[in-house]
Amino acid sequence: MPLCELHYFSKSLQVHTQADVLLPDEAAGGGPPPVLYLLHGLSDDHTRWRRQTNLERHLEGVPLAVVMPNGGRGFYTDAADGFAFEQAIVADLIPLVERTFRVSTLRAVAGLSMGGYGALSLALKHPSLFAACVSHSGSTWIGHQDWKAGDPRTPEFARIFGELPVGGPGDLFALASAADPAALPAIRIDCGTEDLLLASNREFHAHLDGLGIQHTYLEFPGAHNWVYWDAHIRETIEFCLAAFSERAVPRG
Repeated sequence: MPLCELHYFSKSLQVHTQADVLLPDEAAGGGPPPVLYLLHGLSDDHTRWRRQTNLERHLEGVPLAVVMPNGGRGFYTDAADGFAFEQAIVADLIPLVERTFRVSTLRAVAGLSMGGYGALSLALKHPSLFAACVSHSGSTWIGHQDWKAGDPRTPEFARIFGELPVGGPGDLFALASAADPAALPAIRIDCGTEDLLLASNREFHAHLDGLGIQHTYLEFPGAHNWVYWDAHIRETIEFCLAAFSERAVPRG
């Protein structure tokens, strides 16, 4: 399948950045394909999904374009003091992709760890943009705790979420509470039973249940690693395709 290395200037970031784009082969058929925005984790870059998983093999014959942006360490949100990674996706990348490639306006967003947080955050803040959202081992806790002096993570993460982020624009629990359940895209969340983020994923799942937000929640054997994510990326593709097929009229 065609692989495009997209190099472009992001007005929101005020820097040149990159994204990898996988386009379906002719054998996939059909008209302009829908697009999955696939987000990487905290220690990764835009190439890691393609390098560490069987993503390209899973996409053979599938009418789906996949865009993998470079999200730095920004959690795909607009930092309290720093880069606007949310706007970089919403205002810069999505319009660029749809100007540059022959794709439809049916979109999904998915990711792992930091990218799982980013997928949920983007879907909760911009539900009209996406038909589906998938979080693998998502950092659902990251904006749902206040940072304390002495915590080695505080300097970096407080710049992104603020020192007292609970209830703010980076708190997934608060975003879900404020959302209209009827307006949200299809949501799928999974996590490994040996994952260090399992407890926070269970907590977020219970929160969504309490709010009456329809979603799919699954646990599988595995830890916070590429073995787990490689085993379940195919399910993400299938989930998104099902959501696209149910969306009669594109939103956004």
